[in-house]
Amino acid sequence: MLMDAASKAGVFRGFAQEIVTYEELVELFESDGHPIAYDGFEPSGVAHLPVGVYRPLLLKQMLSTGVRFKLLLADSYAWINEKMGGDLARIKLVGDYFVEVWKAAGVPFSAKPTAGKVCVVSHYADFVSDKEYWFKVFQVGRHHSEARTKRALTIAGRGEADIRQAAQLFYPSMQAADIFQLADDPVKEPIICQLGLDQRKANMLARDMADKLGYKKPVAVHHRILLGLDGESSASAADEPGRPASASAPSIRLGPAGSDEGVTGSDADERVLKYKMSKSRPESCIFVHDSIELIASKLSKAYCPAKIVAGNPVLEYAREMVFRAKSELTVERPAKFGGELAFTSYGELEKAFVDGGLHPMDLKTAVARELDLLIAPVRTHFESGSGRKLLDEIREFEVTR
Repeated sequence: MLMDAASKAGVFRGFAQEIVTYEELVELFESDGHPIAYDGFEPSGVAHLPVGVYRPLLLKQMLSTGVRFKLLLADSYAWINEKMGGDLARIKLVGDYFVEVWKAAGVPFSAKPTAGKVCVVSHYADFVSDKEYWFKVFQVGRHHSEARTKRALTIAGRGEADIRQAAQLFYPSMQAADIFQLADDPVKEPIICQLGLDQRKANMLARDMADKLGYKKPVAVHHRILLGLDGESSASAADEPGRPASASAPSIRLGPAGSDEGVTGSDADERVLKYKMSKSRPESCIFVHDSIELIASKLSKAYCPAKIVAGNPVLEYAREMVFRAKSELTVERPAKFGGELAFTSYGELEKAFVDGGLHPMDLKTAVARELDLLIAPVRTHFESGSGRKLLDEIREFEVTR
């Protein structure tokens, strides 16, 4: 069935924590039925839920709108950020592994930008030798301050105190320039930047630079950053003034759309780094190669206080992944504990949990089962043949932050 511009924009609104701006997104779809959208990933270590399950689910939804999606393997950034010990050969191999993960998860790929499919762009292979790209980087750098660059370094998973090399200061200008480089023609048409909320500052920098460089402003669509298994135990009504701790609100408060700082203040930035599911904190992670037994064990220890929604990772996984993949979640319980429950929406599930009708352990068991079903195709792909060989090589590499 054909979708109109508002319906296509509505698909993005269905998962976005923020869109800057929604009106611009509708206008873009009205002018181009197949605009370019992009996300970027630094290749690093084995895939966890945000990369191997959540990203494919969002990709499939976006591809249904007919966008031409470019996945930028940010291998140059991984090198700057000292991922894989700064070894470019290893970084490239991990990039190949990421693509295999997404293919195993059912994401359709093409060699060139194609409506409804994903194509891969290597930053190192496709951008680094292009003098026009570097001119864009220099232009971005000429039009903003050193202070703003340092504030934006949270996009690299680092704070100002973590800067060890001058090269890391290029990161924000490069990422803003990427956006214009990925466009068919940045003077004539914007692209959709569909990244996590932790990348907001780079996208806002690009929007500000667009006016100064004569380019169209990109549309920024930010999805939420999944919590680690340890959740956000300090989450409280203080995080969202006037909102009870049991409310299902974003755990991060946003500043005005298009503001320089984006997420309000350095404390909010630190919270993103501290509470997100991160491969550098394996105890906070579920990986796509974990067995059902290991997934169940990890979920059983996850932060999930009775009747509390804020900062609760188990409920977040149900909302962001389980109900994004299917329309019903069944909770199996012995008859003496109330018997089986079936929920046809996340709202029903949350209400039952907040009202006390669903025990945390029953929720954990059900979510573990569903996550295993989502992970299974990827896990199976890497259990034999060339997939297994590639995974064995990746596992030999040291995971660095």
